[in-house]
Amino acid sequence: MTVNETLNKLLTLYGDGGDAPTKEQWLRVVEREPARSFALVNFFKFNKVADYRSANAEAVSGDVAFQRYADVSIPSMQKAGGEFLLVAPFAGSLLGEDQDWDLVAIGKYPNLQAFLDLYLNPEYVDAFVHRTAAVERQTVVVTEL
Repeated sequence: MTVNETLNKLLTLYGDGGDAPTKEQWLRVVEREPARSFALVNFFKFNKVADYRSANAEAVSGDVAFQRYADVSIPSMQKAGGEFLLVAPFAGSLLGEDQDWDLVAIGKYPNLQAFLDLYLNPEYVDAFVHRTAAVERQTVVVTEL
């Protein structure tokens, strides 16, 4: 797939902003050097009650909804060739402005294709609804390796 085809596919599956990266943020990843490894550092704050945006949705905590997402995302990431370097509760800030997060996760991708294999995996796409329901707010930072 070309960069534009990949971008359009990601935008179709996840959207443009809101609970997903914006078009510009997706481009920042898909236009990178394909063979270069990188990591995503994720900071999550969970909803007290997961927001499935459906009147028929089961009332569960954000933690439970996120675990549903993790049950699919962790093995899917490993299958794609990525790995988690860290998944741990946020313990507080040491320097700078105090932060309020629930979880920090650092995922490493050996190359762009591993990232795309995860984000284009139909099982992962289906599980993403649990992440969206679970998370009140998040910050995801791309790092070079």
